[in-house]
Formats: sequence, structure tokens, C-alpha cells
Amino acid sequence: MENKLWTRAIILAYLTVIYNILEGLVSVYFGWTEDSLSLFGFGVDSFIETISASGIIVMLHRIKNNEAEHKPRLERYALRITSISFWILGIGLLYGVIRNIIYREEPISAVPGIIITIISIIFMLFLYNAKIRVGRKLNSAPIIADARCGLVCVYLSIVVLVASALYHFLRIPYIDAMGAAGVAYFSFKEGIEAFQKSNNQGKCSDCCA
Repeated sequence: MENKLWTRAIILAYLTVIYNILEGLVSVYFGWTEDSLSLFGFGVDSFIETISASGIIVMLHRIKNNEAEHKPRLERYALRITSISFWILGIGLLYGVIRNIIYREEPISAVPGIIITIISIIFMLFLYNAKIRVGRKLNSAPIIADARCGLVCVYLSIVVLVASALYHFLRIPYIDAMGAAGVAYFSFKEGIEAFQKSNNQGKCSDCCA
């Protein structure tokens, strides 16, 4: 049973990487062609998320194929990759906010952002719930942290969706900048928590709860 759970976790990690790459390519393309800074940044964030998922893939393969005593060290490594990914995500968002305000850039069309983010919310929520279930059954903090990393993408998708919709229908400027700043805060907060968990691996019995 446990072996099947590890296989399921690996499949979910691969799905995350594949989806984020596709989402990143599409978002960056439309963000560039439509002069949408928030959508372009959303695409770059998708590429950054592949770092966390790739680290989880490596960790899962090594834990599944090696002895159990290697698990704490590998989980610390994966958690730190996840925390760094959160921080990079937050820095990228803050950079986008500053650029948006300084250059007063507004998109030509917000329709691509609306469509892409709706698809992203649906798929990322599916991945989040599936990873949380597997992570809790395996008592694996890196899998749970990776799921939360995906949850940041859900929040970011909601922000870009709301910003795109408000701009499309009401032409409200800077609305995406304010929302992105809130997501950046959440990203830094989750990054700190993931790093703290990496330092507690092997020191407590409930740090993966």
C-alpha cells in the first residue's frame, strides 16, 4: 500500500511539472504579445514552481528506492528547495508590482488572462487536494509543503483572474499590483515555514503533521 502511495505522489509531481511548463509557455506568450505584465509574471511564476516539483520528484524517487533512514535528510533537502522557490516567487511578484506602478503598463487584452487562470485554478486545486491526501497518509512534510506551494499558484491565479476581469470590464488600473503584493507576502511566509520545517526534520515526531 505504501509503495502505491509513493508511486501516486511521483505521478502527481510529474503532472505538476508538465502542467507548469505548459502553463508557463502559454502565459508568457500571451503576456508578452498582449502587454500584460501580470500574465507574463504569472507565466514566469509557473516556471519557478517547476523547481519545487522537480526537487520533490528527485526526493520521492530516492526515498522509494533506498533505505528508510535516508528519508529525513532527503526531506530536509526537498523542503529547502521548496522554501527557496517560495522566496523566488515572492521576489518576482514584488518586482512585477514595482514595474507595474512605475511604468503604468496596462494590457491590450485581458481575455487570455481570464481563460488561463480559470483553467489553472481548477487543475491546481485538483493537484493540491490529491497531494495533501497522499502527503498525510505518508506523513511527508515535503509533499505537503509542495502542495501548499501549489496553493500559492491558486491564490495567484485568483488574483490575476480578478485583476483581468476588473480590467476587462471596468478598466481599473493597478488592481493587479495590490493583489500581487498580498500574494508575495503569503509566498514569503510559506517559504519561512518550509525552511523551519526543514530544520525540525528528525527532531520531533509531529513536525510533518
